[in-house]
Amino acid sequence: MDAWQMLSLALVAVLVWLYWRERSKRLRATSDRDRAMLAMAQLKTTDETTGLLCPEAFDKALDQAAQRVDHSGGSFTVLRISMDNFGLIQDGFGEEFGHHFLTTTAQRLQALAGREASLGMLSNQDFVALLSGGATVGALLAERLQPVLGQPIESGGNKAHTHCSIGIASYPDHGARARILGCTELAMRSLRHSGGGGYCVYDPKMAVQAREEAMLVNELRQAAGAGQFELYYQPKIDASSLQVTAAEALLRWHHPTRGLVSPTIFIPLAEKYGLMGEIGNWVIAQACQTAGEWLKVGLRMRVAVNISGYQMRQDDLVENIEQLLQRHGVQADRFTCEITETVAMEDTQATKRAFEKMQRAGLHVSIDDFGTGYSSLGSLRKLPAAELKIDRAFVADLEESEEARSIAKSIIDMARALHMRVIAEGVETTGQSNILAAMGCDEMQGFLFSMPITASELQQLAQQRPGGDGAGFRNSLFASDFVRALDR
Repeated sequence: MDAWQMLSLALVAVLVWLYWRERSKRLRATSDRDRAMLAMAQLKTTDETTGLLCPEAFDKALDQAAQRVDHSGGSFTVLRISMDNFGLIQDGFGEEFGHHFLTTTAQRLQALAGREASLGMLSNQDFVALLSGGATVGALLAERLQPVLGQPIESGGNKAHTHCSIGIASYPDHGARARILGCTELAMRSLRHSGGGGYCVYDPKMAVQAREEAMLVNELRQAAGAGQFELYYQPKIDASSLQVTAAEALLRWHHPTRGLVSPTIFIPLAEKYGLMGEIGNWVIAQACQTAGEWLKVGLRMRVAVNISGYQMRQDDLVENIEQLLQRHGVQADRFTCEITETVAMEDTQATKRAFEKMQRAGLHVSIDDFGTGYSSLGSLRKLPAAELKIDRAFVADLEESEEARSIAKSIIDMARALHMRVIAEGVETTGQSNILAAMGCDEMQGFLFSMPITASELQQLAQQRPGGDGAGFRNSLFASDFVRALDR
């Protein structure tokens, strides 16, 4: 073999070596890329905190389960497991504790659901489980989950626990594949409306109720602008003279097709869907206008308006009330802000500022539904309230229950100690009226004296005083020089 051939072979060997070296590099790079892509794919299919399926991956699992059922028959069930008050726990103990709480809950869920179940996370507090079988299988798992998921979780010296609300729906019994998760949410929300905790299996009636609620909320948004709202006024009566002293404004909704919609239906919806601000502003404006119209005919009636928790958090609430009162020539202390005991006891900066502004403005403040919350003598002393309003729940049982009488008497005595007046609402019998008067109650309100009536009807009653002597209405309400009779 001559030198040229040897050189050629050596060159070929070098080229082959270079080729295999580059090929090995490419193979290693491809392997590394594949591993990275696999890790990324796994990361995208699982929740970072719990390791359970993410929403997209769980959705694919639902598609696959539906295809199996459609092809081979049978059914599958989905459980939506919502950890009630998880947000409060995370806010109170921090994000790190919140992560520990979720991972521990996920581990408990995996241990009970078993390997055959597909588990996922829909949100920070909602877990989901996919099981083979019908709703009965889901209910059995839910019964096992309740006590276990309710056990306390500890970390870093902190300890917390909460109950869970579980909504259950099965395919194909409860509808198409695309609706199953929605059905579990409807079942869970239905459970939450009744206090939460436990489990609820989807019922087709829930969808009807949800559609009805959506329609009603949409119509409620347009009610004020469409002129469907009206204020009725229920007189407040002096316990000694039984004369009218003031009136509470109560909102009524005259729906064009539904008729008169009860406040017990639309007020909770307004609170739930953030409509109380707009509706509350309408009520205040209308009440101030009515008080101004009464003044023009000589009726100096104090008007009371219910102020919601949402309104108490509005920065311009008191300024808005002051402007409306000035516009209609009404004195500030002729306007009563009725605030529920629960809202009044909220120890938030917004609530405190609202009370301070009310006090500076000279507004009359009443603590409504008193006795249903957790007020203390010390906390009440800090509020600029002029009166307490005994909740109707205690008034209803006054004639039959010694306990109700004791509570009512305690509230009246406490108000006396704080130099507050006391009003009892829901008075419907003469017996209740006599008991309250004997206890020293200042004013009463209820069907015994008057149903809520329109502003014009109340004005007509006041103007029909025989001989102008003020029968039925306290004389000071018509005096040219206003007498602060209510503040005595």
